[in-house]
Amino acid sequence: MKRVLTVLVAIGTIIGSLAVVSALAYLTAGWAEENLFSGASRLTNIVFLMLVFVMIIATLLTLAERKWSALMQDRVGPNRARINLPGIRNRSLAGIPHILTDVLKMLTKEDFIPGAANRFLFKLGPILAFAPVFALFAVVPAGPSVMVMGHKVDMVVATPDFGVLYMLGIASLAVYGTALAGWSSNNKFALLGGVRASSQMIAYEVALGLSLVGLFMAFSSLQLPALVGELGLGGAAATGQAAYLWRSDVTMFGQTFDIGLPAWGFILQPIGFIGFFAASFAETKRAPFDVPEGESEIIGYFVEYSGMKFGMFMISEFVEVVVLAGVTTTLFFGGHHLPFFGEWLASQPLMQEHGWLYGTLLGTVYWVKVLFLIWVQLVIRWTFPRFRYDQIQTLGWKILLPLALGNVFVSGALILWDPSLRALAVVGLLELGVLLVLTTTKKESAEGGAHDGHGAHGHDHGHDAHGAPAHASAASSH
Repeated sequence: MKRVLTVLVAIGTIIGSLAVVSALAYLTAGWAEENLFSGASRLTNIVFLMLVFVMIIATLLTLAERKWSALMQDRVGPNRARINLPGIRNRSLAGIPHILTDVLKMLTKEDFIPGAANRFLFKLGPILAFAPVFALFAVVPAGPSVMVMGHKVDMVVATPDFGVLYMLGIASLAVYGTALAGWSSNNKFALLGGVRASSQMIAYEVALGLSLVGLFMAFSSLQLPALVGELGLGGAAATGQAAYLWRSDVTMFGQTFDIGLPAWGFILQPIGFIGFFAASFAETKRAPFDVPEGESEIIGYFVEYSGMKFGMFMISEFVEVVVLAGVTTTLFFGGHHLPFFGEWLASQPLMQEHGWLYGTLLGTVYWVKVLFLIWVQLVIRWTFPRFRYDQIQTLGWKILLPLALGNVFVSGALILWDPSLRALAVVGLLELGVLLVLTTTKKESAEGGAHDGHGAHGHDHGHDAHGAPAHASAASSH
């Protein structure tokens, strides 16, 4: 019960913090538009969205991953580091001092460069691994466009017409960082790791791009704000994922609530969502796709890096986790929109009078979705063992790529047949049902009497010579 209460308090604290920072982001953007110059809100968005939200969440993930993995494995998480100040020197402070020790260690550790390495490219590798991932979030909208202090504020850094193409193009640059890191070290093990990482990233980039084509056809746009869409207020038609596929207004307590099935991307394109999420997850090179740095078979591509250069490779992986969750939320989970009651909420006098409050509420909704997808990635990270290299290539080229191609043809035919997207949604719901059945159905044993025939032997093997459980003996030996 104590653990449950701790988790609930932590969740409440996190959501409250997200709401406070979202409110500050909108109010600061409105103040900048009022007192500085037109378009100054885009500069404040860089600070809040990319430096505060993305970087701080990525930094805290270094602790969250340790805590969550400890919770899944039923062990004690990080709690040893202390701050030697009165009143807190004997408190673990939820493991937060471990973040400070990580930073101090990376900043003060010797910056070693191999004598035979190409010094320029060796230093350029971590930058090329981090910068493209960080720049991806510039086109991701993290909240609605609202009026603050009489000025329109967009919670996004940039809105180019080629938004998704920019995202795919910038993401493809990250492969240069891994390739250069392995090659410039002049280390054969690092070179092999770099080659593995490069081939893995190239294999999944093809499936990643194709998995989004059906979504582009459904909404006829490459701009992320257009894919998220806008509510249909004042008689206007809703667009993008803000629209309803089927709608039924309900009147209660003198209020008319909009309820229905939203046109979210994972409903219209479940195969596209699975392909995109799997390919993007493989791009992060984290378990179970971490063969480029699988210690059991090969040394990682940044084995020669130390200090803050190693820290940039590490933090880039956590930034990728945040950016992947943010992009997936925008493309497939409605962005900042609620699944229902969206138009009712936007029409409330309080929300119309105080645009920053409406933006804060939906901005918090967006970041809660992002944190949920981050949690999903951590669950996958600590559930599946590392795939073999041939399995990873098979998944990318022989499974995800044909699925993405088939999804493009089926989606195109259904959109031509029914431009309202309802036929596409019906097929999508059927696909979700099939996937649900496949993932929840237990696989029967291949050998009918295997359990009965080996039951006694399994019991004997589960204990050591003294009658104690084998796993307990193994634990005590460690």
